[in-house]
Amino acid sequence: MPAASIRPLRLGLAMWSHSHWQHSLYGAGCKSGERLARYAEVFDTVEGNTTFYATPAMTTVRKWAAATPDDFRFTFKLPSAVTHQHQLSHCDQLLADFFSVMEPVVHKVGIWKIQLPASFGPAALPALEKFLRRLPTRFTCGVEVRHPAFFAKGEDEKALNRLLIAHQANRIIMDSRPVFAAPPTSEAVIDAHQKKPQVPVHAIATADQPVIRFIGHPDDLSNDPFFANWLARLPLWLREGKQPYLFIHTPDNNQAPELAVRLYAQLRQQMAQQIALPDIALPPSADSAQFQLL
Repeated sequence: MPAASIRPLRLGLAMWSHSHWQHSLYGAGCKSGERLARYAEVFDTVEGNTTFYATPAMTTVRKWAAATPDDFRFTFKLPSAVTHQHQLSHCDQLLADFFSVMEPVVHKVGIWKIQLPASFGPAALPALEKFLRRLPTRFTCGVEVRHPAFFAKGEDEKALNRLLIAHQANRIIMDSRPVFAAPPTSEAVIDAHQKKPQVPVHAIATADQPVIRFIGHPDDLSNDPFFANWLARLPLWLREGKQPYLFIHTPDNNQAPELAVRLYAQLRQQMAQQIALPDIALPPSADSAQFQLL
């Protein structure tokens, strides 16, 4: 990767386009087609979830590449046809077609995300091993598992971790503790409780770009006790020379930019005497000034 892409830590959100961010992240007057460019002025990575549901047109992919600076990094999910329908087997042509369409933005993809269904268990590990062996060596990938056996700290989880380490594949860590600590009193929280996996948090780095998906509590300050764990773990990884990817969600994602900036400020302060993390701030506006980092 070019030198500009080497940052101590990458911070991003679950998406780059959200109407609620018009007066916080984008600023008044920002058109929908300009949102990615405005997003990339603040955050340096993003979860590309749309590719899980449908492969975009190549013209769209070219626009994504043109809208972002050279040191921006996407983390696109592989199509559900590959991960869920075929469960990584007999899908070579599907994968080749997908990567062909994505070629204009490949140089800006930091991690290709392999999100596996809960039905993908220990018996399927040979399929994962074969799949990782056949991925282009220039690609960095992350694997998110949801089968209970991979969180039981037994032989099945050890086998998974050994496999990921052997192939330098990052284990994606889902931290859904904050959102499940929230009472189901709003539509957004109820929806999150139904859709997000409630799995233990095993903070293990199987490669050099550990990925954390932090699913936040709707009450801003209620996130701090949960993020305290990451204020301890992330500095350890940074001192080891790893480059973590930290993605911040909230149940409806309306306040996700503000939460991400605030939690990042805590980490930046924590690391002040060790590693200089770059400053990040939301654009000054009536809605976001109170969250701006100085």
